[in-house]
Amino acid sequence: MALSRRIYTAQEVDEAVARLENPDRFAHATQIVTHAAPSLARVLDRALADGGWYGSAHEDQLLRASGEPDAAERLAAVRTLVDEQTRVGMLVGVAVGFELAGELAATEGSPATEES
Repeated sequence: MALSRRIYTAQEVDEAVARLENPDRFAHATQIVTHAAPSLARVLDRALADGGWYGSAHEDQLLRASGEPDAAERLAAVRTLVDEQTRVGMLVGVAVGFELAGELAATEGSPATEES
């Protein structure tokens, strides 16, 4: 039986993001992500690779940025590449987190253990 997915409105997402501005909201999440970081890194790497972000186009961008003869232009090209990679990594990471939340929601009602 497939898990039905809830569709969120833009307003619901905006309100949820606004609630996330409270830094106390992240204490438990930080513990869980720290625990799961190695596995999540593998999932993120795979998602980026499957999306073509580590292919020949990526290598060409690296070579072009690092091979720029003018120092100022090289720095600008590297900054642009880092900015793009950061944005893509963040967006893919959010997608992975969204899917992880769905997987965890599917286990609701299952016995859980609490750390002491």
